[in-house]
Amino acid sequence: MAQFDVYRNTGRQQENIPFVVVVQSALFDEYRRRVAVPLVRRDRVGPIADPAFNLAFTVEGTEAILHPLEIVSVPIDQLGERVDSLAASGDAIVQALDQLLSRAWG
Repeated sequence: MAQFDVYRNTGRQQENIPFVVVVQSALFDEYRRRVAVPLVRRDRVGPIADPAFNLAFTVEGTEAILHPLEIVSVPIDQLGERVDSLAASGDAIVQALDQLLSRAWG
């Protein structure tokens, strides 16, 4: 289970949020939970004000938007099947999280 791996969402919102991406550092792999950010179907999201915050990805042919404001902690046994990796976009994902957590200007 690596940082930026994408898993199928097995929860109640899987119709709107088909996937989650694990953003948790490997430093915390011993824990029984993973911090993940939902990937929301593009057609369920309104206008994107900041594409650097709400990054767009295509996973299994589905256009999905990173939604950092919905970050969650998920028990490992509730993560679905691993379907992809967004490691190539890891820096951009970390920048989006940095904007959420430490770049508050107002």
